[in-house]
This record gives sequence, C-alpha cells and structure tokens, in this order.
Amino acid sequence: MSSLGSSVCGYVLLLVVQIVLIIVFGFFTNYSEEILPKNGNATEGLEDKKPLAKYPHFQDIHVMIFIGFGFLMTFLKRYGFSATGLNLLVASLAIQWAIVMRGCYVMEGGKIPLSLDSLIGADIAAAAVLISMGALLGRTTPMQLLVMTICEIAVFAANEYLQVDLMRIADVGGSITVHAFGAYFGLAVSFALRPSKEDAKTGPMEGSSYGSDITAMIGTIFLWIFWPSFNSALVDGADQERAIINTYLSLAGATVITFVMSIMVSHEKKFDMVHVQNSTLAGGVAVGSVCNLLIHPFGAVLVGVIAGVISVLGYRFLTPAMLSKLRISDTCGVNNLHGMPALLSAVFSAIYASVATTEVYGNSLTTIFPAMKQNSSLTEEDLHGMVIGGYGRSAAMQGAYQLSAISLTVLIAIVGGLSTGLVLRSPMMRQLEKEEHHIDDVCWETPAESDTEEPSTNLCQ
Repeated sequence: MSSLGSSVCGYVLLLVVQIVLIIVFGFFTNYSEEILPKNGNATEGLEDKKPLAKYPHFQDIHVMIFIGFGFLMTFLKRYGFSATGLNLLVASLAIQWAIVMRGCYVMEGGKIPLSLDSLIGADIAAAAVLISMGALLGRTTPMQLLVMTICEIAVFAANEYLQVDLMRIADVGGSITVHAFGAYFGLAVSFALRPSKEDAKTGPMEGSSYGSDITAMIGTIFLWIFWPSFNSALVDGADQERAIINTYLSLAGATVITFVMSIMVSHEKKFDMVHVQNSTLAGGVAVGSVCNLLIHPFGAVLVGVIAGVISVLGYRFLTPAMLSKLRISDTCGVNNLHGMPALLSAVFSAIYASVATTEVYGNSLTTIFPAMKQNSSLTEEDLHGMVIGGYGRSAAMQGAYQLSAISLTVLIAIVGGLSTGLVLRSPMMRQLEKEEHHIDDVCWETPAESDTEEPSTNLCQ
C-alpha cells in the first residue's frame, strides 16, 4: 500500500489542504475594518493615503523567513535544493494556516480580520516552524514536514494566545513564544523519530563543503541585518526604538564573543563556520523578550555576550552529547541558537519585570506589562477581556508570570512535538532510509542525475 510521501497520494492531500484553505479564506476572512473603503470627508481620505509605517518591518521579516532561514540551512553539501525549496514550501503553507489559526482567536462577526499586522504575525509563526524544521533537516520527507507544519501551527497559535493574550507576558521579540517553542517542538519531534543505537551517529552526507558554507553565511548575514526588525515589529514609538537599539547591540556582542569562543574551543584552535553561522545570531534571540525594556545598552551587550558563549559551548559539547547519549539529532543545532538563548531571555525578562516601577517606566509601564494596570484605571475594553490572575499585578508577580510562561511553553512544545512525531513515524508516513538522509537526489531532479542516470528513488510522485 502506498504511504504518504512515496506516491502522488500525499501531494493530492496537500492539494486538498490548499483547496480547504481557499474555502476558509472565502467564507471566514475579510479585510480589517480600518483598510476597507470609508465614506467621509476629505481629511479622512488623506489619512488613507499615509504611507504604511510597518511595511518596512514586514519586508525585513519576509526576507528573514524566505532568504535568511532558507540559505542558513544550505550548509549541508548535498541538500541545498531542499533547504531553500522546502523552506519556501513550508513557509508558504505555514503563513496561510497561521492566518487562519491565529485569526480564530480574534474573529469579529464570524470573520477573521486581515491587516498588515496579520501578515507580520503569520510570518513570525512561520519562523517557529522553520526553527523546528532545522532540527529535522535532511531526515524527513517533504510530506512529513508539511504534516508537521499543520500540527505545529495549531499548537503554536493556542500557546501564543495563552501567553500573550491571557497571561499577558512581555515577549515582543518572540523569544518565548517563537524561539523556545519552535526549538523544543522540533527537538521533541526529533526524539520521537530518533534512530536506533547503531544509527545514532553523524551520517556521511551530514557535513558541509566550502561552497555550501559560503551560501549558508548569506543566510546568516541576512538574518543578522534584519533581526532588529523582527524584534521590534510588534511595538511602536519609543518601545520600538529601544528594541532596535538593544537588539543591534546584543547581536554585536554575541558576534565578537562567538569568534573568541570558537577559536578557544575548536579542535584545531581555528574559527569554526558552524559557530560563525549560528552563534553570532544568538544575541538576537536572547534579547527578544527584553528588547523593549530599559535594560541599558550595557545590559544589551551583556545579554548578547552571554548568549554567544552558551551557544558556542552548546555546539561544541551539547549537540554531540545529545546524539550519542539521547539519540536526539539536531541537524542545525536549534537548541544552541534558539532554545538555550530563549531560556536565557525568559530569565532576564523575569528579572527586569520584577524590578519594573512607574518611577522608571512612567506611563509606559502598563503598556509593556498590561496586567500591572490597577483596577481603578481599567478601561471598558480591559473589563471585557480575560486575564489569568486578573489585573493589579505587582512587579514580582509579573516576573513570576514570565517564568511560568517559558515553563508552560516548553512543556506544551514538547508534548505537541512528541504527539506530532508519533504521527510522522506512523506506518502511513514514508520514512527515509539512513542512506537517503541529507541528500537532494531522492526528491529533486538534480543536474548530476539528469546528465547521467535516472533517480533511484522518487518521493515526490
């Protein structure tokens, strides 16, 4: 009997999913009220012609998703087609599905309102899936990745709503809801798909070449340049400017310490491209939950430096140990780039939240930490919204909620990832053989094959 991913039946299912999404968009979405045509005076017409303030941020995040993540994963010497091509496919499905799943929590009159903010949120949700894809890179079929995308986005949207809307945590850069979630969801799937003890070792194609490392650096540079936009897209005004400054400084600190640590811990006491491609970005993750807070430029650099150290040590010691001891393969090292720096960010967010006062933040305190509003200052909208634990939190309570958020997120990600992994390893899903790992030939028409012989295996028909 044919299994999904080994015959055309799997991709017929994908076609059905796309048709269902078309129907859902047709019946359950509409443009948000502020971008629909209005009947009014000339002044209102001029308001409609103002430039979109967030479009540059949307562009930057879009570049990160489709170029940054895609090219970063091209480091494998025979997996460049899949890294960039499947990145495009997975992200395109994730964005559509994220608009629907996230929109279910903000429906108005039975319709999901769409705006530029919706697209930015969907792009950010897609980032979580691409992080999980990095943990599994080269060891799954395209159909397994697409099934994982559908499952993960549903869990992601629920967790994001729980943390941001119900628990009212501060996480504008997504370190908790995006990076930690994506990393540990992917690692949980990897655990569910883990190989036998005999096969728990690095494969012959699980390495880079001189050319593939250069193309991966293209992804690193794009991510590095645009990360301040990723962390600041969801805030405005002074909060946004602080987020940009703090992210930039944190990235710079992480980059310098990465080069230092790399030459200290590498086998030949030389720079390691794995560290340079990945750990230089750890500062952007680690500062995410606190990027709009008053952490001082000193604090931003310090966060980046600590993240860089943790990330390099993770690549050097933890990733090999996870494979040999736990049989958890982490192809891109997402635990070191996204997981551990996100945990660090959550700890820092709890510390800074616990010392936040009106004297320091002024009126912006309750904008950054909405649940710290006092009951006497609640608006009608606040009264109709649900907040776990209620309003009137103290600074110490907000700090505790920040820690609760990362704990819950990691737990939800692991449970969701394990459940998804069981689906992916079921008999109805085709599994890659060991010799098919980390090569394009089994799914793509590669130039070498077209010039010499027919492909030996075809997952895409």
